[in-house]
Amino acid sequence: MGSNTKGALIVLLAFAIFSTHDIIVKFLGASYSPIQIVFFSVLFGFPWMTLMLIRDTSSGNLLPRHPWWTALRTIATTLTGISAFYAFSKLPLAQVYAILFAAPLLITILSIPILGEQVRLRRWVAVLIGLCGVLVVLRPGAEPLTLGHLAALVAAVGGALASIIVRKIGKDERSVVLLIYPMMTNFMIMGAALPFVYQPMPMEHLGGIVVMSIMALIGSALVIAAYKAGEAVIVAPMQYSQIIWASVFGALLFGETMDFATLLGAVIIIGSGVYIVLREGRGNSSENTPVLRTRTRTETGTSLRIGPLIRARRKRETKE
Repeated sequence: MGSNTKGALIVLLAFAIFSTHDIIVKFLGASYSPIQIVFFSVLFGFPWMTLMLIRDTSSGNLLPRHPWWTALRTIATTLTGISAFYAFSKLPLAQVYAILFAAPLLITILSIPILGEQVRLRRWVAVLIGLCGVLVVLRPGAEPLTLGHLAALVAAVGGALASIIVRKIGKDERSVVLLIYPMMTNFMIMGAALPFVYQPMPMEHLGGIVVMSIMALIGSALVIAAYKAGEAVIVAPMQYSQIIWASVFGALLFGETMDFATLLGAVIIIGSGVYIVLREGRGNSSENTPVLRTRTRTETGTSLRIGPLIRARRKRETKE
């Protein structure tokens, strides 16, 4: 088996696990506020964060070297987490994924003012076509837009902003700093709001959140293994396989059907995103490769990030 094939198969398994994670989010969202789900997700994610703190051998403290960028990224990640969990609880799975898949298009746009990226005509055309795909999914005027749609859009924008900031400051900041601030902020804000929305949870539902944390950890480990095995230009587009799982799981578990507009919009958005990844994979097309280096799906600040883990692994390998 070739290395790229191996990497692709590993990451496909990873995103199947991530999609199963989102099914639990949707299931719990029918009974509990996303505030409560995010709070307990972060709470059960602390053991994995502690392990990362123990394993981090880089020098320094937990004070960010870029406090303002770190603060903006923390705000973006916190909004992304609560918005994504709310969207999954209110909208069909496939529709949420289709909107979240607009993140690479937004990353491309945000890379201009934040990274100084020069986006040429072909990538601009791809971005505009992809944004048209978002309009196809939303169907403004034809279908009523709900808070769920707004939440999915906020999650896409917030996730894109958080990713591009990591691309800007990631080389300077310790991996644990990029991890701990969003998780702690989520924990404090959701914890403060929890008394107003709390509903008692039976053990099986708390167990579901524990399973979510474990799935996020396994999925992250598999993504790291995939990027180690294969080229990024092959591995990165595989995140779009989540739309397949959304269609299957949505139909089998929630009685959801993907309408033609969602399918068409998803195809347009995915096509645009894949084209941008392939263009960035060419050495003369992008100086910063912001989309290609976005290792995984939208960050919610409830679990470990892929990028810092990959960088930490590379630093350990370099020292060895």
